[in-house]
Amino acid sequence: MSAANAVLTTERLTLEPLKQSHAAALLTGLSDEALYQFIPQNPPASLDALQTRYKRLESRSSPDGDEWWLNWAVRLGTDGEYVGVVEATVDEDNAATMAWFIFSAHQRKGYAKEAVAKLREHLEGPFMAESFKIFIDTRNVASVALVESLGFKREALVPNADNFKGSKSDEYRYTYVPASVAKAAKSAGKGGKR
Repeated sequence: MSAANAVLTTERLTLEPLKQSHAAALLTGLSDEALYQFIPQNPPASLDALQTRYKRLESRSSPDGDEWWLNWAVRLGTDGEYVGVVEATVDEDNAATMAWFIFSAHQRKGYAKEAVAKLREHLEGPFMAESFKIFIDTRNVASVALVESLGFKREALVPNADNFKGSKSDEYRYTYVPASVAKAAKSAGKGGKR
């Protein structure tokens, strides 16, 4: 099994590689308008639309092969209820951009933190991600608190990053560099000053 299709587990969660067959189980949670308050997306138009999208994502890579498209359905335990999805795109420079949806009924229980931390750990391993980026609407206080609790650093404020649902959106760009990468870069910098 490839790393893109690996089942990931935490103390309370199982992250299953996203497949077309997940669409029916995830549709209700993803249809909650509240999840889209701070992002320029809308709920899935239909089960068929979600199945079509998930079928396309099963390839785990962009059509040109330059990016990994990695998505997992998040469920409680090994056979419990689905609580959301986590997503990552890893580019040819080993930079990962991450996102997530945790369904409203399951928010504020630590599931997002647990799932995002596990995803980051997995991307540092077989995908050798050397940096991570997360873009968050400045109004999304819960997500800001989540990424900061995971050691992400606010790198920039992007004013007017988007315009959707009748308002402009400013975004924070957060970054994270794994300790091993930061240490190697620091050592390389010292070695170059001789």
